[in-house]
Amino acid sequence: MHENYEYKLPNKNNLPDTYKINNNSLIIIGANGSGKSKLGAWIEQKDMENVHRVSAQRSLKFSEFIQLKSYEQAENLLLYGETKKDISKKSRWNFGKNMTTQLLSDYEDVLAALIAQKNNENDAFIKDCREKEAFNQSHNNVPVTIIDKLQNVWHNVFPQRDISFDDAKVTATLKKPDGIKFSYKGFEMSDGERVGLYLIAQCLCVPENKTIIIDEPEIHLHRSIMNKIWSELEKERQDCFFIYITHDTQFAANHKQAKKIWVKSYDGNNWDWAEVEESNLPEQLLLDILGNRKKVLFVEGDANSYDTKLYREIYKDYYVIPCGGCSTVITQTKTMKNTPQLHELECYGLIDRDYRSEAELIAYKANNIFSLNVAEVENLFLVEELLKIVNIKIAAKQDETSIEEIKKYIIEDRFSKEVHKQILEATVFELKYQLSIIEIPKNDENTIKQKLADLQKDIDFDKIKSEQEKKFAAIIANKNYQKILSVFNRKDLIKSIGNYFGLKNTEYCDLIIRHLQNENSQDIINAIIPYLPTEIPRE
Repeated sequence: MHENYEYKLPNKNNLPDTYKINNNSLIIIGANGSGKSKLGAWIEQKDMENVHRVSAQRSLKFSEFIQLKSYEQAENLLLYGETKKDISKKSRWNFGKNMTTQLLSDYEDVLAALIAQKNNENDAFIKDCREKEAFNQSHNNVPVTIIDKLQNVWHNVFPQRDISFDDAKVTATLKKPDGIKFSYKGFEMSDGERVGLYLIAQCLCVPENKTIIIDEPEIHLHRSIMNKIWSELEKERQDCFFIYITHDTQFAANHKQAKKIWVKSYDGNNWDWAEVEESNLPEQLLLDILGNRKKVLFVEGDANSYDTKLYREIYKDYYVIPCGGCSTVITQTKTMKNTPQLHELECYGLIDRDYRSEAELIAYKANNIFSLNVAEVENLFLVEELLKIVNIKIAAKQDETSIEEIKKYIIEDRFSKEVHKQILEATVFELKYQLSIIEIPKNDENTIKQKLADLQKDIDFDKIKSEQEKKFAAIIANKNYQKILSVFNRKDLIKSIGNYFGLKNTEYCDLIIRHLQNENSQDIINAIIPYLPTEIPRE
């Protein structure tokens, strides 16, 4: 096993710099069009003798019978594209014209090389046995051939299927749970099985101590086996160094032991690339952010929530990342701000106002975390400006009777009747916040006890509740609809007003989202903008 593996990457002058690494895998990741495949070709060209590259464009077709060749012929066809050794690889890559787009049709070549190498290994063993038997000496056990190694990797990746090589044919066998076996010809295997065999054979047939570059290692491989196959091959070929070229951030993140570099761009002569540094952000999220190169907006909810659907339409020049809960939005925004590799990218967090005090919201602003001007995202669907657009654009009504009825319903039938519950929820919310910002010492028992005793004096439930009661009483007295939406936390409100516009209650929000996704949606966006934080620039 190597203690150090070496690879070359271009410096700012497009000259090769050599790097050393302790594990045998490197991932080159970047967006489509960033020049990462051309970088793979550049690495190969700097050491044609010792680098074997497998293009992303690869044919998965092979015949029922494999045309057998001598090992020298088969190996040369696999490595150089012709039966004679030619390290320029002009035949393999169409005389250099298609270094990254050439379709490799070498499936049968790699299978021929596999069988030829197995035959060589068997012949060498038989020869050794005969020589030792001639002198009455004991001989070695049957060796582990390249076919045995392939079958071992195959079984670990496809445990329910066997593969065999007999009489120049590939045969796959499915082992069913009831013990019944079903065999079928190799060329009839699924795309996943055929690409699996192709890649395993490629990596096993490459001579010792080579660098193997695989462009798009994830193609046709199911995610459940994608990293498994490469981990098995890296373990089997520890003499070789693997370089993967991909845009799949999930593959890169799951291949945890690999060194990773990010290709930002390629201008036709030079690459702008950087090592992916360690970060407290989840690695796949870090890679996704690097790949988008947009300003980042962390929001609450999941990929299908109203938060995400709304904000992706309103903040089109941002990479909008749903984080689930508010606490994750806060954590991810702070973490990204403190990640040196991401300093050049703007990032913001957008959270619901909920029952937060102005003091709490001001504290978040220091970390680029801002809140809506309504209690929660669902209330954006209830703002008066949007109701007026729905009234005209969707309900086709000329008067605003429906709007006044909705406001009356929310103020009198919902908010006024739930105000006591809202006050208690707001009080508890404030208590939790005040407790969360208190620092309690850890190293002195008496100080801890004193701090806890002081908490009971400093955090006064009755005082906090009284302040909330005054705030809510003033809002009710004024019947200020906009103010009510800024404090009223009741997510099911949006499922109770569609009927005022002649719609099903459950369809109201989805209908607005569909209109928002149309080209002529600026009026809807304009209705919502006043309730979004001005600190997050939209252009």
